[in-house]
Amino acid sequence: MNDRHITTTEDTMTERGTTNGTTGEWPELRVADWQDTQATLHMWMQVVGKIRMAHAPLVNHWWQVPLYVTPRGLGTSSIPYGHGMFDLEFDVVAHRLLVRSSSGEDRSVPLEPQSVARFHERTLTALAELGIDAPIRPVPTEVDPAVPFAEDHHHASYDAHAVTAFWRQLIQAERVITRFRAEFLGKVSPVHFFWGGMDLACTRFSGRSAPTHPGGAPNCADWVMEEGYSHELSSCGFWPGGGEEGAFYSYAYPEPEGYRETPIDVDGAYYSAEFRQFLLPYEAVRRAENPDAALLEFLRATYRAAATAGDWDSGLLTDPHRLDKHARSSTPA
Repeated sequence: MNDRHITTTEDTMTERGTTNGTTGEWPELRVADWQDTQATLHMWMQVVGKIRMAHAPLVNHWWQVPLYVTPRGLGTSSIPYGHGMFDLEFDVVAHRLLVRSSSGEDRSVPLEPQSVARFHERTLTALAELGIDAPIRPVPTEVDPAVPFAEDHHHASYDAHAVTAFWRQLIQAERVITRFRAEFLGKVSPVHFFWGGMDLACTRFSGRSAPTHPGGAPNCADWVMEEGYSHELSSCGFWPGGGEEGAFYSYAYPEPEGYRETPIDVDGAYYSAEFRQFLLPYEAVRRAENPDAALLEFLRATYRAAATAGDWDSGLLTDPHRLDKHARSSTPA
């Protein structure tokens, strides 16, 4: 069944113009080559993410707080404010943070070498000029040490080329994970970017509640993790750490017995006891003959491992081609 699904997917992707990675759609970006910029960008993203969190109504599992991959970078989507709305977007094509309001006005903050303190000040000033209050807790989460944004003069790197390459990695990851997401009939999250851990994620749920999460994330209240992991899940995504160029991951919470011993027949994939999840180095996908098919098989196989070991309802996974009959024909009428 899996071979048939992969083969059909390859044919579909070829028809739609998706390449096998040989023309650079899957960019190379070594983690070691942009660590300083990554650390700075992480803090900038936390500033922007906290602004969204301050105004967006609470959604289960904190789905109101992430960022989303856009055709220009990463953005918040629309944030309600008063009788209108606003949004923020890291435009990494023009290298600026855009702040747009439904009032018709906008402001921008340049993305350039600058401290977290300077970026924080400029961003709050841009919001104030648009009449938008930003009552955020001005301290980063899920990192240690947690230096208040206004006091962080250490992180000040910005390699524009590396940031654009990272965004292009996210485009490829988001594109394939979105395809994977569409195969599930149960409760499933959007494909979204959590600025706390700096990872792109998509999570499927069995429908059953989970044991209370023990918490323990640095500078993050335990009740935050309890809400995030309140129900049994299988989560996957991309993280710009691990491997030489980042890694795709997949884990189950709570982890069912036998899950980690499940063979995952994808070159480069393995179970990490340290992180308690399956990992697939980004470079293994990038170098694969067909990156899309390799990543899809990793996502499907690790989900099957969680669903089988956890005794999930088999009806939650649908044939990936069930909806093909509804697709618009590419043949001109």
